[in-house]
Amino acid sequence: MVGGGLRVAEKDYVTRVSDSLADIGMSRWDALLDAQPEPSPFLKAAYLDALHSSGSAVADTGWQPQYLSLWQGDALMAACPLYLKQHSYGEYVFDWSWAQAHEQHGVRYYPKGLVAVPFTPVPGPRLLARDDAARAALVQALVAQVRDWGLSSLHLLFLAPQDVQACEQAGLMLRHTVQFHWQNQDAGGLPHADFDRFLASLQQEKRKKIRQERRKVVEAGVTFRHAEGADISAADWDFFHRCYQQTYFEHGNAPYLQPGFFERMQRELSDHWLLFIAEREGRPIASSLTGIDRRQGVAYGRYWGALERVDCLHFEACYYQPLEWCIAQGFRRFEGGAQGEHKMARALLPVRTTSAHWLAHPAFADAVDRFLDREGQGIDQYLDHLAARSPLRQPGG
Repeated sequence: MVGGGLRVAEKDYVTRVSDSLADIGMSRWDALLDAQPEPSPFLKAAYLDALHSSGSAVADTGWQPQYLSLWQGDALMAACPLYLKQHSYGEYVFDWSWAQAHEQHGVRYYPKGLVAVPFTPVPGPRLLARDDAARAALVQALVAQVRDWGLSSLHLLFLAPQDVQACEQAGLMLRHTVQFHWQNQDAGGLPHADFDRFLASLQQEKRKKIRQERRKVVEAGVTFRHAEGADISAADWDFFHRCYQQTYFEHGNAPYLQPGFFERMQRELSDHWLLFIAEREGRPIASSLTGIDRRQGVAYGRYWGALERVDCLHFEACYYQPLEWCIAQGFRRFEGGAQGEHKMARALLPVRTTSAHWLAHPAFADAVDRFLDREGQGIDQYLDHLAARSPLRQPGG
């Protein structure tokens, strides 16, 4: 579907809404992504398309893709992954209370507009644009589009700094949450030489705890192997998916990602995956899947699951094995995913993440704005509280 021209900053853009990346062009999308600061592998066309083709993020599961793009002639100037959402699952920025307030007052909240990567709370560029002017125009086009559709709201999640600036300048409300990321950097600003040197950067109590947790896994007879990219076999992928499903079923939920998604990852984006497999007595018993971007030197903790219970196995599979690998490979950062204050004990430190929001109803917009102001003050206090509990060894400690 092609909309009319949008005039912004003395430039005419043609706005298009597409339910498939094929309408935009997979290679064009990736070229625009690569032009962004710190492009994320989770915005690659193959990743997004796999979510749809596998049936993981489709209209039937509450995710109706409506990619919005801006064009000048045949030139793609800006684009973003836009969804019509029928619920708030799989987002990791929680607005359930906003939805409830709307419904209690007889105002429909769903469907809403969402700019995000489904099931992927990884900060990064969401508003892909050739320049700041195109990015500003894209924000305006998003608001205009959700108005035309009569939606209650627009939400842009886990934004890159340039996206935050564009949204703030357009008058959208900002919301902050906290994640925990590990930086491969010692007190002198240099990468850690090895895992023991990393442990030496921590307070004694934290060092002792980590060594105890790792020892429990070893004493349970568990060993680890890892495989990267094309070296991850089909059997390894199949085993990982069993573990992934098991974790969701144990919590009484159906898994978000369908088998076809991981099959696409194996075929088309294997270079961005690292798999750790725990074995005992020659049998695989658990696994964790880590996203990797060698160009950026960043790893992303994503999914894990176990078929047998072993004390501290989760910490070993999801933190210590990936951190040891990152140190050996010279990676600069490991992102631990959404929430999880317990990650601080493993030296993942708090990082502020930002989303942007627009609500159509003036009264609700005013109420949410006041709520976000109070919540933002709470986030500031929470970050101060966490900073005082840093696991890092102080000078002379």
